[in-house]
Amino acid sequence: MTPMTLHIARIETFLYRAEVAEPVKTSFGSIPRRSALLLRVEDAEGAHGWGEVWCNFPPYSADNKQRLFETVVAPAALIGRYADAPDAWHGLTARTARRAIQGGEPGPFAACIAGLDLALWDLAARRAGKPLRAMLAGDAAGDAVPAYASGLNPDTATAAVARCREAGFRAFKVKVAFGAEIDEAVVSGLARDLRPGERLMVDANQGWDVPEARRAVRRLGAHGLGWIEEPIPADRPAAEWAELAMLSPVPLAGGENVMGYEGFATLISQGHHGVVQPDMLKWGGVTGAFAVGRRSVAAGRSYCPHWLGSGIGLLAAAQVLAAVGGPGLLEHDVMENPLREALAQPFPRVRDGVLALPATPGLGVEPDLAAAAPWLVTHMEHRAGA
Repeated sequence: MTPMTLHIARIETFLYRAEVAEPVKTSFGSIPRRSALLLRVEDAEGAHGWGEVWCNFPPYSADNKQRLFETVVAPAALIGRYADAPDAWHGLTARTARRAIQGGEPGPFAACIAGLDLALWDLAARRAGKPLRAMLAGDAAGDAVPAYASGLNPDTATAAVARCREAGFRAFKVKVAFGAEIDEAVVSGLARDLRPGERLMVDANQGWDVPEARRAVRRLGAHGLGWIEEPIPADRPAAEWAELAMLSPVPLAGGENVMGYEGFATLISQGHHGVVQPDMLKWGGVTGAFAVGRRSVAAGRSYCPHWLGSGIGLLAAAQVLAAVGGPGLLEHDVMENPLREALAQPFPRVRDGVLALPATPGLGVEPDLAAAAPWLVTHMEHRAGA
């Protein structure tokens, strides 16, 4: 990319929350409402970019992150002048490191900085007149990515798959770790009804201990799954992941709960994860995710970015996947969430399992603030020198 200098003049945060009829159900709890924390960054010349901060769990974590951004991260960002932008992630991480330690909140700090990193990349790509994927990878970037329907609850999965199939999806991921009998009934039924060319994956959300996981990966993997995601907690020893990877007839997946370059370098080099799934807005932003994605593909892994939030984060994950390439799939949350489309217009559609990306600069979408107004909880503004 061509080096440029960005001087942040204004940062706005928009906190949205919407109640939903069907909560997202996981082995660690349910998500009864959908939240989104968006960032709008404007430079001294009036150009702008959009970012999003990870906040899908716990349900009110967005409130804490907005206050953290207001009191610590935004003031730190507004004193910075970023040469060779938008790679400001390293500087902001270093500038706030002691505060993250002092507050005992490295995760929320990382998420706030990741969202800001995305907004700066979007701003820089808009200024350059290029889609974000082209800003990252030039002519090597693709213009579409394969996508799978994610977030399916076990008790409504059959109807959800039918709905998603009609909407253009050809791959589906259902939640498991609700008990051996329930898991087996759901997975066997969905696998039996798959049509030619369709794929099924499962996500345990760290829900099994090792003895349970030993049995589950063999039993569920026998149905020809695309992968089994987070069968055990992300921080379990490598020896446990190695054992499960050898027992499982299908690849293991994970990465959404891994942070840091060292953590991902270790995960990729150990080879127990056939599918690497960083959440760029939980840690690393575009800067970190693009690096992890390239390393994953070079090592023969599938890079499948994690995301379960609004449309801004979804488009960011899609743009980075298109830049990274490889055999990976885009995680596309399909559960009820009115914020997803309202905050990313024009919202692209999946056709025959593929999401075509906008040709317009940056992320290629813009939040419809008027349409999303009924769900706005708090709007804050921060200006340089204020």
